[in-house]
Amino acid sequence: MARKLDLTIAIPVKNEERNLPDCLKSIGQNLAQHVVIIDSGSTDNTKEIAKAYGVEVIDFVWDGRYPKKRNWFLRNHTPKTKWVLFLDADEYLTDDFKSELKATLHNSDKVGFWLNYSVYFLGKQLKGGYPLKKLALFQVGTGEYEQIDEDKWTQLDMEVHEHPILQGKVGVIKSKIDHQDFRGISHFVVKHNDYAEWEAARFLKAFTNSPSLHSWTWRQRLKYQLMQSIFIGPVFFMGSYIFLGGFKDGARGFAYAVLKMSYFMQVYCKIKENKRRIHLVKQVGSLGTGDVLSDRLITWREN
Repeated sequence: MARKLDLTIAIPVKNEERNLPDCLKSIGQNLAQHVVIIDSGSTDNTKEIAKAYGVEVIDFVWDGRYPKKRNWFLRNHTPKTKWVLFLDADEYLTDDFKSELKATLHNSDKVGFWLNYSVYFLGKQLKGGYPLKKLALFQVGTGEYEQIDEDKWTQLDMEVHEHPILQGKVGVIKSKIDHQDFRGISHFVVKHNDYAEWEAARFLKAFTNSPSLHSWTWRQRLKYQLMQSIFIGPVFFMGSYIFLGGFKDGARGFAYAVLKMSYFMQVYCKIKENKRRIHLVKQVGSLGTGDVLSDRLITWREN
């Protein structure tokens, strides 16, 4: 039997009974020393599935502030292994990825690795579009996900688009992990509406007072610059569908690009809406009590 990697695989979850079984099957029994799910109050069979596979379950209750799920896990349940891999329940390890992972971790001078993912939409893998990459594998103790001081911007209790800030060299594992969510288009749309709410609040926070700006990747900097323009949606669509080959996927590629374009348009509109809200709320102090506008703004702020 091959020796298990000095690795903990941590899977943040909430109501993932449809995705989790295949995720755990893809990991197998002999890859990592430890597999754990971090559960946010699932009401389906997620926890029972994990336990049936012999996986540890840790309960997480978010208080609306920092730290969120991944950093909370790193601080309060620090893995005893050298490496930690954060894997979503809709991500499935391929044989090629596992082979490259074993070869890489046995002899590496890097403290972390960018991972590549294939994207599935409407049941098939996309051939084109923007590549999906995450810095989700790193040595325990070399860093944390960037700190964002939230005050219940959204109901999202997990770091969404942040990446860990690591001290040391970072490499790349080229073999892909399959990203395939079996919860359908309705979940896709609802999820991205929540993401858009978070992105808009994140934008305003970052450009007013954020010590992490210097640690952003060039992609983050470009994205947040474009968020100030009404053209962010069309720019994404042209890049994804035309220049990066989304057209190779025919109608599926077009639909995917349109949905993602809509997402970025939502972000733009929410940023504008939030800026207007902040501007109007600041006027409350200069208005007298009983003023109709003042009362309306106070109600808006409280809600």
